[in-house]
Amino acid sequence: MASETVDRPSEQLDEAGVWTTTEDGERVPDYDATFPTINEGEVVHGTVVRVDKDEVLVDIGYKSEGVIPVAELSIRRSVNPADEVSLGDEIDALVLTKEDAEGRLILSKKRARFELAWKAIERAAESGEPVDGKVIEVVKGGLILDLGVRGFLPASLVDIRRVQDLDEFLGQELRCKVIELNRSRNNVVLSRRAVLEDERKEMRQAILDRLNPGDVVDGQISNIVDFGAFVDLDGMDGLIHISELSWSHVNHPSEVLEIGQDVKVKVLDIDRERQRISLGLKQTQSDPWQQVLETYHEADEVEGKVTKVVTFGAFVEIMPGVEGLVHISELAQHHVENPREVVSQGDLVKARIIEVDAERRRLSLSLKRVEGGGVTEHADDAEAVEGTPNIGLSEEVFPEGASEPQADDVPEAEAEEAPEVPAAEPQNEAPAADEAPAADEAPAADEAPAEQVPTEEPAAEELDASIEADRASPEEQGPGDSEGAPPAPPD
Repeated sequence: MASETVDRPSEQLDEAGVWTTTEDGERVPDYDATFPTINEGEVVHGTVVRVDKDEVLVDIGYKSEGVIPVAELSIRRSVNPADEVSLGDEIDALVLTKEDAEGRLILSKKRARFELAWKAIERAAESGEPVDGKVIEVVKGGLILDLGVRGFLPASLVDIRRVQDLDEFLGQELRCKVIELNRSRNNVVLSRRAVLEDERKEMRQAILDRLNPGDVVDGQISNIVDFGAFVDLDGMDGLIHISELSWSHVNHPSEVLEIGQDVKVKVLDIDRERQRISLGLKQTQSDPWQQVLETYHEADEVEGKVTKVVTFGAFVEIMPGVEGLVHISELAQHHVENPREVVSQGDLVKARIIEVDAERRRLSLSLKRVEGGGVTEHADDAEAVEGTPNIGLSEEVFPEGASEPQADDVPEAEAEEAPEVPAAEPQNEAPAADEAPAADEAPAADEAPAEQVPTEEPAAEELDASIEADRASPEEQGPGDSEGAPPAPPD
């Protein structure tokens, strides 16, 4: 029995391969066979047995402890080993070198974590599942998360709305989706906004199911754009179009709203398929048009301020939120080419109501039908008159069909000041009736008539007559000769 007891372990040892035979045929224990087989690049599991300021020792069951330099502990920079591991911690490490120059086994905790984390990130990217990471750095344009690898979270994807101060996220655990992965560059791009939007889908659907057109709800202005403003309805944004902001004209939404302002809005329409809500702000305010219908009637005279001058007339605000149109034909008794000849933006005017269209919410006004004129006070910064000015000339200034002012039409004062014309100098003859200028060549009504200046050179026919007279009697002075000595006879 004793031999069997002794021999059995020997057989078991042989089978286990822990004995070996030397060249002399002697059987000795094979200690190397009792150690695990490890290769460089493999991930091994071990226990922390010592923590120093510049390295950590780990027992992985090998013939010597593994050494993790401080630079291989974490992806963070300048870490304290005591902050990363403690005595007795079980960790994974990647084998960098089985034996360095000093015969030590060199391990890396951060690279083992990198390999394990990268596989988890790849699985999350394929399945669309989010990953968790701690914000360890704030860099230009975003945040760096510790996922076992350095993940980059752009600032535009940190939240649903733009974040002004990224420092408030430092040290926080964030759940993000992997939107870009590149192993060759060890590049991981994350999006927390995608996770938040998925979480809010159920909330948005609940809001859509709860709201109906006509409901009045409370919200907060989340964003302002050129065409309107977005309102946060406790998890979902609705749009107030610029035309639904106020009963009066609004040039830009920022004139009446600001981001963060609490508002009460009315639900105008809900697109449940596209998950869009149209809201109105002016519907929660009193409608000034109802006051117009109750207060004013046709033929009433009202006072107002010119808010806008356009090519076809001018808009006049008769009360806050209510504007009426004065058509160009109703601006003045005379013909108006440009409305700015009569009114300017900011003028105070008195007008008469000529039409009230309740269905179309339109008001037609007239200035020329008000006794004493329409403009009561001009604006201090009135715009300069554009286009052809109205100089008040009627058709009676020039007789019909005449191309030039007649002598009888010249005022006496001007006639006295006109220079005398020497009798010896011939005057230009008036054009014949069939040579009169066409109607379109006649001077315009708003142009001052040109002053008639005597022409010093005689006409061609008069020159020919003068030459013939000189040839007949060169000593006699004739038309066209100077007032000095008679001309010399021709050769």
